[in-house]
Amino acid sequence: MSVAAVLDPYVSDWLNLLLRWLHVVAGIVWIGTSFYFAFLDNALLPPKQTQDAPEGVGGELWAVHGGGFYHVQKYRVAPEVLPDPLHWFKWEAYTTWLSGFALLIVLYYFDAEVYLVDRTVADIGANTAVGISLILLAAAWLVYDVLCRKLGENELLLALCITALVVATAYGTSELFSGRGAYLQVGAMLGTIMAGNVLFNIIPAQRELVAAKKAGRTPDSVPGLRARQRSIHNNYLTLPVVFTMISNHFPITFGHARGWLVLVAIMLIGAWIRLFFNLRRQGRTIWTILVTAGIAVVVLAIAIEPDEAPSAGSTAKTVAFAQVATIVEQRCATCHSAEPTDERFTTAPRGVVLDTAEQIAARADAIEQQAVSTRAMPLGNSTGMTQEERDLLGAWIRQGAAIK
Repeated sequence: MSVAAVLDPYVSDWLNLLLRWLHVVAGIVWIGTSFYFAFLDNALLPPKQTQDAPEGVGGELWAVHGGGFYHVQKYRVAPEVLPDPLHWFKWEAYTTWLSGFALLIVLYYFDAEVYLVDRTVADIGANTAVGISLILLAAAWLVYDVLCRKLGENELLLALCITALVVATAYGTSELFSGRGAYLQVGAMLGTIMAGNVLFNIIPAQRELVAAKKAGRTPDSVPGLRARQRSIHNNYLTLPVVFTMISNHFPITFGHARGWLVLVAIMLIGAWIRLFFNLRRQGRTIWTILVTAGIAVVVLAIAIEPDEAPSAGSTAKTVAFAQVATIVEQRCATCHSAEPTDERFTTAPRGVVLDTAEQIAARADAIEQQAVSTRAMPLGNSTGMTQEERDLLGAWIRQGAAIK
């Protein structure tokens, strides 16, 4: 029996709302903090050697914000006396991961038959899919951590191996899960790596630094160097992970026949854009990075544009609306109705109702994109829409979506 039956739909909606809200807010704080400290590290200037300059300061920065001036200084190791309070930045990362994992459970594990499983992709059960997902989350961190420890001194080789890991994961999950499920799984794995970096490397390195200062000894440099490397990795993974967080709204990406390749391309573009801003803060503004990123986006958009030509199995005959109405009633309106018969929904998803001829005709373009071009609907093809039915819908839409 699937875990999908555990949650009441109304309870699920509220958990979705609250957890998503928390996840987004925590993510904004974590990403904002990460970006800010990356900016500081890249924008610090050598301190002015004045009589009042503190000993041990390696860089400083002046900024104006909110009606006031700020003077930030970074010490090469540590100040003579540790300040109190000393602010740590860790719960932003932990809260983001915990809320994201809880959201993954509520949406994709408790409702795996709809969101995670697509039996036209792989004939696996909901519980099997959930088990695979959990194993992959743990494996992502373990494999990544081993790669960093073994290849940490060779940045180029390490970057190539991590990229290969992402590509293999994108392809493998596309062969196991639904399109949207595969995208979210890859994002969750990368998010787990990022949170793991904070928990197992960055925060322990900071603890070592504080403990060494309190004990009056020279801190071990290895944890600090490792933490810096992992922090840089997190910086470049941020934009790819954020894309996976919003990808479920864009079936033109995950619904493509080679959706895994689309995901890899968008992630690489995101990391490339991040490089531009990192270099810019170091005083190196390389506009060709942004230009090539823009060109890549345009090329990708052209490459994955849905083909409006009828498929080989589509009909050339005029499709009567009665045929379309039957398909919509059986395959779509179980969810998209003023009174859904699918027990997973108390209201029509996103307010889309397909009960009348006028409502169906008004949504013709959306039906073409969601059910015909990208095959993103029905969710997990839970109602069993056939390719012949998709072809009939497409033919009706191309003929003008007439209802008389």
